[in-house]
Amino acid sequence: MGLTKQYLRYVASAVFGVIGSQKANIAYVTLRGGERGRYVAVAACEHVFIWDVRKGEKVLILQGQKHEVTFLCPSPDGIHIAVGYEDGAVRIFSLLNGESNVSFNGHKSAVSVIHYDRLGARLVTGSKDTDVIVWDIINECGLYRLRGHKDVITQALFLKDKNLLVTSSKDSFVKWWDLDTQHCFKTMVGHRSEVWGMLLLNQENRLLTGSADSELRAWDITYLQEEKAEGEPKVKKGKTLLDDDDDEDNDEGVDESLEERILSCKKAGSILREARDRVVSLTADNKARVVACHGNDSVLELFTVLSEDEVQKKMTKKLKKAKKKAAKAQEDAGEEAAEPVVERMLKDEIIRLTNIKASAKIRWVECLSCAGGELKVALLLQNNTVETYSLKTSDKTPTANKTARLTLGGHRTDVRTLAFSSDNLAILSASGDTVKVWNRSTLQVIRTMACEYALCSLFVPGDRQIILGTKSGKLQIFELASGSLLETVDAHDGALWSLCLAPDQRGVVTGSADKTVKFWEFELIKDQGTSQKRLTVKHTRTLQLEEDVLCVKFSPDHRLLAVSLLDCTVKIFYTDTLKFFLSLYGHKLPVLCLDISHDSTLIATGSADRNVKIWGLDFGDCHRSMFAHDDSVMFLQFVPKTHLFFTAGKDKKIKQWDADKFEHIQTLEGHHREVWCLTISPNGDHLVSSSHDKSLRLWERTREPIILEEEREMEREAEFEESMAKGDVPVVPGETQGEAAPAGKKTVETVKAAERIMEALELYKEENRKMEEHKYACENAGKELPPPKPNPILVAFGNVSPSRYVLDVIKKVRSSELEVSLLVLPFPYVPQLLTLFNSYIQQGLEVELVCRCLFFLLKIHFGQISSNQMLLSVIDELRTNTLSKVREIRDVMGFNSAALQFLQREIESKEDVMFFAEATGQLKEKKKKRRKRERAILTIA
Repeated sequence: MGLTKQYLRYVASAVFGVIGSQKANIAYVTLRGGERGRYVAVAACEHVFIWDVRKGEKVLILQGQKHEVTFLCPSPDGIHIAVGYEDGAVRIFSLLNGESNVSFNGHKSAVSVIHYDRLGARLVTGSKDTDVIVWDIINECGLYRLRGHKDVITQALFLKDKNLLVTSSKDSFVKWWDLDTQHCFKTMVGHRSEVWGMLLLNQENRLLTGSADSELRAWDITYLQEEKAEGEPKVKKGKTLLDDDDDEDNDEGVDESLEERILSCKKAGSILREARDRVVSLTADNKARVVACHGNDSVLELFTVLSEDEVQKKMTKKLKKAKKKAAKAQEDAGEEAAEPVVERMLKDEIIRLTNIKASAKIRWVECLSCAGGELKVALLLQNNTVETYSLKTSDKTPTANKTARLTLGGHRTDVRTLAFSSDNLAILSASGDTVKVWNRSTLQVIRTMACEYALCSLFVPGDRQIILGTKSGKLQIFELASGSLLETVDAHDGALWSLCLAPDQRGVVTGSADKTVKFWEFELIKDQGTSQKRLTVKHTRTLQLEEDVLCVKFSPDHRLLAVSLLDCTVKIFYTDTLKFFLSLYGHKLPVLCLDISHDSTLIATGSADRNVKIWGLDFGDCHRSMFAHDDSVMFLQFVPKTHLFFTAGKDKKIKQWDADKFEHIQTLEGHHREVWCLTISPNGDHLVSSSHDKSLRLWERTREPIILEEEREMEREAEFEESMAKGDVPVVPGETQGEAAPAGKKTVETVKAAERIMEALELYKEENRKMEEHKYACENAGKELPPPKPNPILVAFGNVSPSRYVLDVIKKVRSSELEVSLLVLPFPYVPQLLTLFNSYIQQGLEVELVCRCLFFLLKIHFGQISSNQMLLSVIDELRTNTLSKVREIRDVMGFNSAALQFLQREIESKEDVMFFAEATGQLKEKKKKRRKRERAILTIA
């Protein structure tokens, strides 16, 4: 079938104009042994950008797929970064090459927090779905899901030396989890409102929590010794300041509750912040010596945590002072005074360091301690900016110096207007305070100029000047070569909503909220100061209307002028006489955008009522009304020299339509907020769109044709896959919902993996049947017949045996999706799998993987397997084979480990060299000695 009309696909080409998205945090990273504190990672919609703050340039992009990034956490070794997304997925990227090879799917909604343990072997993630999941990074699978919180998880931290986890949530609780038994053994209920942030300080003996008020609450954690044997006397604890009068009440509670066996928490006091609102982020540097926190404003508060020695010094000073005072009082009164007592307060241990005032509201903070007592602070601001500060913590009064500010690569506020230059090479974008011109091919900013709040814009023919229409009704003319403002013209009394270039390129027309449309001509006048000629505009005619003007457009043949009004109509006038020609009415809400096709035969209007109407320009008849978007249609433009047009909507989508056949051609999805405007290059090959998510996106036309039926089919398939993944997780019989649950969730991938395993088993069954038939035929014929043809799939995989093929299919299932895939697998396939597993273990093939699958299947199908007589022999064989094989593997590993330790000792004794950990310490010592020697030589010289 020949294509009657060819549509070409537009694809996403790049995201630019965004420096740091508001959805996620900011994190310091190290790249290929680069210096610490030089690179920061921030979210940029669905991608992660790594910026070099010193040079102010992007050095690496970690490509996302579709959903926004919501949290970032670099690994302790600095080689990887874990990224959480809006749909609950977590992907681990390598910072060496920017590729992701591990991904975890367990949460139902956005990931709100991620943390590694000290070794970087486990990962804990918390989400908006109130679950906490612990993942094993080495095995690339989920360990367990912890349920108990009733609202968004705001923080989750592993303890360094104990297998414990502490989590905080918006439900106002802090929970302690014992990871050996996967249960919550303690819930702290001392907060009246949401817990927004949490830190562990003083070698994990203190917990600091930030809530919705101006207090930072501190809690002392005492880890109790292992439980005593029964009948052992309870040690009487010494009295502390906090429990002077509590001993009477404590007598009843002698039998310690379970939670008191692991640790006990007592409130130690609180520190007052200057801000009155909630804590937005609370963080400490890597040594937990400096605490940084901020609210919804632009002030960052820094506190320093004193070490035990410093606190003791402070207390002795205090005591001396108190003794002096007491002695003085004694002299005055002449009587014996009591020995002065100095209480140790929280304010003696955590003291205010300084405040940093950022240039805008802070969204997130990250601190890093560097050599020489320098503290580096990176701030992600709410206006698409990253700022870095540095301060010396050792100074008496430390002051923060701003070291970098990333602002060039994006606007502070939303871009409201875009325009392409006539040579398709430059893009203009203007926001509430600046106008930028970008190079389309490199996406670098060429010019940045300060302007008023811009609403519409265009390049003057020749591409040397640009004109902006502003909210205050002014026309601003800029020259690009010098980047200077040439002139500001007071054009209208109300907002200047629309600007259109005349088809003869000799002037422009403007439409405004002051109910007028004005015509302007370009003029070159002599500048008084420089006596050079410069561009200006001269007002020639005014068209007075009854209502506010929202949009104006010339028809390309210069015959007609279309004006959209606030009364939901579009009026069309003759350009030469300004006489009324047609009124297009039918929209229920005002028309926000319109465009006329290149041959002046069609006009398309997009309205706040979510519809697009296509009209004929000869009689003003409505050809078709189409429901275009799920929210207001914000922008509409024809592709040059065609009857195809694009619309942008507040529903985050951009759609392409055919105005002759009234067909929806394709949808460009990518923006995460309302799309404000778009512009198409004069040759139709590129399209740029801007959105409330602060990003500008470039889309380019490919040579790939679109077949509409296939396009609709793909949309339906995607919808079906999405609904399939949203289905409930299969219930395991006999299991009740407890605090701990499996970590995985059903996704399209797990369903597909289960289907692949089923297909492989069917193929295995079929091949076995063929072999049986062949054997039977050979016996009947009494001679060896030629063997049956193997399945082409087996041939493609290199003539593998059917049982080996099943194992290959199971091996290819992602480790993190294996359990859920087996959970989806129907039971009739299980007996066959178990017999196969037995043969694999006998041959010693992939024993670890097979054991993992075997134990999981036994756990979930225990009832059916144990009641099936046929499987008795198989299970018995499996029992003996599995135990012996696993023992063998364990022995081999033990032997290898012992051999390596032996070799290490041999090398150490031979070369008198300490291996691994000690070597670095010795290297530092050597360096110190060398420096001393060099200094001595210099002083002598």
